[in-house]
Amino acid sequence: MTRACIRQATLPRAIDEAAEIIRAGGLVAFPTETVYGLGADACNPLAVARIFEVKRRPSIDPLIVHVADSAQALHYGEFPAEGSSDLMSRFWPGPLTLVVPKKKVVPAIVTAGLNTVGIRVPAHPSALALIRATGRAIAAPSANLFGYVSPTRAQHVAEQLADQIDLILDGGPCSVGVESTVLSIAGPVPRILRSGGVTAEEIEIVIGPVEKVSAPGNHLESPGQLNRHYATRTPLQILREDDPLAAPAKGERVGLISLSNPKGRHDYSCLEVLSPSGDMREAAANLFNALRHLDSQGLDRLVAFPVPEIGLGVAIMDRLRRCAASG
Repeated sequence: MTRACIRQATLPRAIDEAAEIIRAGGLVAFPTETVYGLGADACNPLAVARIFEVKRRPSIDPLIVHVADSAQALHYGEFPAEGSSDLMSRFWPGPLTLVVPKKKVVPAIVTAGLNTVGIRVPAHPSALALIRATGRAIAAPSANLFGYVSPTRAQHVAEQLADQIDLILDGGPCSVGVESTVLSIAGPVPRILRSGGVTAEEIEIVIGPVEKVSAPGNHLESPGQLNRHYATRTPLQILREDDPLAAPAKGERVGLISLSNPKGRHDYSCLEVLSPSGDMREAAANLFNALRHLDSQGLDRLVAFPVPEIGLGVAIMDRLRRCAASG
């Protein structure tokens, strides 16, 4: 396959080209507000199989189905009468995936054989334009090799997948920067299967208390549940700021990722500050790009200071812990 072209996602002809590729069974990387997705026709099992092949993704890991609105979502999932309309009204378009019983039109390969499916409406104009132009739902995980740091810029996609997919739509940096929150409403108790761009506190305002699932059972119910994920090639450690291991040893090249400017002076080879003002939304938007930059510098190891686990800090720490987990 020739190297995929990068097209500006704001151009109508680029959207039309991408839609034609997806309808023909091809793969298109496209921007969302969370991360860049690798999209295929959600009802074409052969096209979806290419996603797993290109990403080297295990078939046990289900995909999320992207739709243009709540009306289209009803074609693919059975939404419970209680709570779902309130969640759609409040968070769609936006970074919330709802897991519900699937309809027969959704192939088993999309859901990893589960009888539930994750569905969301992305809050990015180009993503919505692509779904509408395609005329069907788009199954899309993050557009990167499985297990690696998710892409938040078109160039991130091109670095790993340009010679294996058909087109890349460039919509600029992703505004949220971490994946969607995955909320299961398929059972009697709503459960957060993956933390992300919508906080538990925001969800609970709408539907009341929710259960937080810290680890999957025998089967993955959602993307992002594996212990090691979002991983850099360079080993990452999460440390307290006063931990003696935080300071590099003599001759050691260490990269630091920190919410704000660290106290004191340390001899770090590279420093990534997620938000000088300590703003969690800015920090989340910068997280994956910061990890990718540090990982490209040929360092001996990476160090991350924890962020407060409040609001989006929960999602940030989830990604850092999975990145730091031993393989």
